[in-house]
Amino acid sequence: MPFHTYLATMSTSALSVTELTLQIKTGLESLFPLVRVRGEISNFKRHSSGHSYLTLKDEQAQIPAVIWKNTGIRLGIDLRDGMEVIAEGRLEVYPPAGRYQLICTSITQAGEGLLQQAFALLLQKLAKAGYFTPERKRKLPKIPQTIGIVTSPTGAVIEDMGNVIERRFPAVRILLYPVKVQGADAALDVRKGIDYFNNPADPRHKPDLLIVARGGGSMEDLQAFNEEIVAEAIYRSSVPVISAIGHETDITIADMVADLRAGTPSIAAELAVPDRLDLLKTVENLQSRQSTALLSKLDGAQMETDSLINSYAFNRPIFQLQQLAAKLEETPELLARSIRMKWTEKATAFASANQHLALLDYRKTLERGYSLVKKEGRFITRSSELKASDETELLFHDGTIAATVSGTSVR
Repeated sequence: MPFHTYLATMSTSALSVTELTLQIKTGLESLFPLVRVRGEISNFKRHSSGHSYLTLKDEQAQIPAVIWKNTGIRLGIDLRDGMEVIAEGRLEVYPPAGRYQLICTSITQAGEGLLQQAFALLLQKLAKAGYFTPERKRKLPKIPQTIGIVTSPTGAVIEDMGNVIERRFPAVRILLYPVKVQGADAALDVRKGIDYFNNPADPRHKPDLLIVARGGGSMEDLQAFNEEIVAEAIYRSSVPVISAIGHETDITIADMVADLRAGTPSIAAELAVPDRLDLLKTVENLQSRQSTALLSKLDGAQMETDSLINSYAFNRPIFQLQQLAAKLEETPELLARSIRMKWTEKATAFASANQHLALLDYRKTLERGYSLVKKEGRFITRSSELKASDETELLFHDGTIAATVSGTSVR
């Protein structure tokens, strides 16, 4: 029942302080089981037990509040006097002190509730549009030549990133597009920076990699990187983007749309460039592997060459030349032997022929008592070729005698 109705039904008899307090406690706590209160923190104290005690106030009123240890651990917010917050919890009456207080179950900075709601709505919209799908994430270049950085030109962020890059890979060129990272125009500034590096007026300003960065802060401080225009610029970017917004516990929509999220700007610098020492080791290893491979190939080629040199097919011409050379060395002797054999053969044949000729020599016949008759320079073989008074020559083995035919009678 309503609290005023509850009070009207109370007995008119006198109540003890405890009874009245318990009735108020029952009625008040049942009437306000959950409340959200906006106010400024004052008298903030954190007890050694881990519980925190504070007062929420505005211009005209104040209410004590308590944050139990377990709740405080998961708040993730550093509370301090003067901070305007929205506290959510339940009302509780504390009988020993006779006062009511707010038992806080959550506390956010004023304005963060609306920002959280806007964050959730935009997150849902972009998720449906495919802004966060892993398939569209691009790989970062392993060794970028130029890195574009979109961040504030002042503060520790750009200095820390520059130091990390200088230490790891000083050969890379860094281009800075200075922007506001907080405030009303910050999101527009960041978008312009991203768009510039995608379509620079000077082609030499086109980077291989883009880093969007800022230091830590409250959700309101990081709001520029939860704006849709920044998410769209990152989504449209033809250059791979690393987002490094706030601390590791902070996460923005820009982080989720980017090709890679880094926990801090310094980590982004480490992820953006290789370590030159690692590169040198890699080069040395590659050189060693190439040298080993080359020596192995040379050894293999040498073995193949030796095999070819020692093979029959390779040595056959040499063997043939050696055989021909040996034959050539033997040729004079063979030729002389052949000549001698031929000469002997011919001499023998000549002697045999000469012997046969000797046997056919008419002078040998004459020696046996025969003679030859020549008439007018030719030999006469028939008696009919002679007539009386013919002048002839008689050939004997020891000389020639002239003779005249005296008759031609034949017996």
